[in-house]
Amino acid sequence: MKSASEQSPPPGIRARLHEIIFESETPAGKAFDVALLWAIVLSVLAVMLESVGPIRARYGPVIRTAEWIFTILFTLEYVLRLFSVSRPLLYARSFFGLVDLLAVLPTYVSLSMPGVQSLLVVRVLRLLRVFRVLKLVNFLGEAEVLLTALRASRPKITVFLGAVLSTVVIMGSVMYMVEGEANGFDSIPRGMYWAIVTMTTVGFGDITPKTVPGQFIASLLMIMGYGVIAVPTGIVSVELAAASRPGLNPEACPGCGAEGHDVNAVYCKLCGTRL
Repeated sequence: MKSASEQSPPPGIRARLHEIIFESETPAGKAFDVALLWAIVLSVLAVMLESVGPIRARYGPVIRTAEWIFTILFTLEYVLRLFSVSRPLLYARSFFGLVDLLAVLPTYVSLSMPGVQSLLVVRVLRLLRVFRVLKLVNFLGEAEVLLTALRASRPKITVFLGAVLSTVVIMGSVMYMVEGEANGFDSIPRGMYWAIVTMTTVGFGDITPKTVPGQFIASLLMIMGYGVIAVPTGIVSVELAAASRPGLNPEACPGCGAEGHDVNAVYCKLCGTRL
């Protein structure tokens, strides 16, 4: 039977890697994060350039080689992140853990499904780490407040969208009867499409009412459109005011790598590891 030291990595090495990879307070940690951000930017730029025909025709092999180099580096980084936390499965299921995994999968999948590598632009999500590198952790706190407000607003917004959808169905049906096929309203779904475009004040103009009753209905729907914009804004604003909370601790959990803990937190809110 293997000894405990053979079954798991030495705590000293794991702690040192965690400090470098997940923290940005030390020179080594900050250098790692800055290098990682530059690698993310360059890898996304390579994916974007490959989508340009003339550039792909001239520099295609060079760009694909660069993509593979970045993918190998990010794969190594992902493995080291799992290695440096005491609960790797929790980190793997976290938001950044899933983003880190999706940042490397498309390249490997493209071996059997060409073209999938275009999905590598998901790596741009990894730039969210810049908030921690630049000590802008309060922005992460504000983002969490926004998410809390959106979750609290979900029931009200769901009811509101149901009412809007009912209005769209009714108005689309009415315009189908009033205007008819001669004026472009050749079906109820087409009338619903017109109602959505009108209520959102987009106004493509590809379908317009020609009769006086139809124009009167369109005028009412345009006025209702201002309410469609204002109501969800008011709902979210109220929930934002109610979701205010204290600042957050910039420290990453040594167990699962989670961030965004309360300033007075002693244990991780996800895995229970002592901070």
